[in-house]
Amino acid sequence: MTEEKKLSRWFFLAALILTTILFFWMVRAFLVPIALAAVFATLFDPLYQGFLRLFRNRRTVAAFFCCFTLFLGLIVPLYGVAHLVTLEAIQFYHSIETEVGQLVQEGNAGLVGRIQAIPWLDKIPLDEIDLKGDLQKAAAGIAAFMAGLINRTSRTTLEFVVLLFITFFTLFYFFRDGRTMVRKLRFLVPMDREYKNTIAARFISVARATVKGTLLIALVQGTLSGLTLWAFGVDSPFLWGVVATLLSIIPLVGAWLVLYPAALVQAIQGNYWQAGGIVLITVIVIVNVDNLLRPRLVGQEAGMHDLMVFFSTLGGIGLFGATGFILGPMLAALFLVLVDIYSQEFKEDLDATLVPAAAAPPAKPPGKPKSDRRPAAKGAQS
Repeated sequence: MTEEKKLSRWFFLAALILTTILFFWMVRAFLVPIALAAVFATLFDPLYQGFLRLFRNRRTVAAFFCCFTLFLGLIVPLYGVAHLVTLEAIQFYHSIETEVGQLVQEGNAGLVGRIQAIPWLDKIPLDEIDLKGDLQKAAAGIAAFMAGLINRTSRTTLEFVVLLFITFFTLFYFFRDGRTMVRKLRFLVPMDREYKNTIAARFISVARATVKGTLLIALVQGTLSGLTLWAFGVDSPFLWGVVATLLSIIPLVGAWLVLYPAALVQAIQGNYWQAGGIVLITVIVIVNVDNLLRPRLVGQEAGMHDLMVFFSTLGGIGLFGATGFILGPMLAALFLVLVDIYSQEFKEDLDATLVPAAAAPPAKPPGKPKSDRRPAAKGAQS
């Protein structure tokens, strides 16, 4: 290869890397909806294939009706849930404010006195604790939190609408032209076909595990939690059921963070059988739902350890926001599959570095140096 040809290739690679970095920097705000659209296009591809057969391979019409069906099936229920949660949150705030004011007025004749009368609290200097002042501060803190939450919700409504529009707009083209895009992408990736198939299979399995498995577990636990709280007379059961659903998305956490405090509050209020019933259902039913379903639906299909799922979910939520419980595990799965490919591609080099020095074959003794002189021809000897 001539020097001019080498220089031309290096210049092209530099220009390609620079424009790629600039392109991703330009569209960085849309990477999350694009990734979500890719996940949903992979997950609901059987639904699109059904519409494609229904409309006789008219891809545009099939993609439109598939996106419209997903919109009705996902967004409309989500809006209804958000509306009910908002109503119960406002009702919960007013009830808490009323109860705190009543506790402050009752003083030691009410719940504060019953707490101080608990026998095992004798060793704790409760006289030094200003319970009335703490309750008033708690009420003020709840009011400030609710005001800030309402302000943040109103500010992020437009962002959510824009994110939703971009996601479904991208999803439409992924449904219609996704297979062509995937073929071009696979052609451009300089890897063996086996490795490309491995990455694609891992992408699909993690998408199924995180969306189907995680959401199914969260919905089951959240529904059972809300029904349990409603059955035992806890206020705002729908609100706390949604909170339990969100907590159930995070591995190793779960709905118990809502149910056990609810049982404790019931016990403090003197409702001992309600508290015992909440704890009993939590231990026997709700916790075991996570223990039984998560390893089968998430861990095995995703091909990741529970700790990896836990940290990737939390890290994904911290990096990408609410959609991080999907994108985080997928990024972790991509990292793990690349590590597996690296271990296969460089297996000989890795094995050579792991062989101890004592097990190395002994070096051969140096042989006699060969003479450069050739034997003389018979006719040349005297």
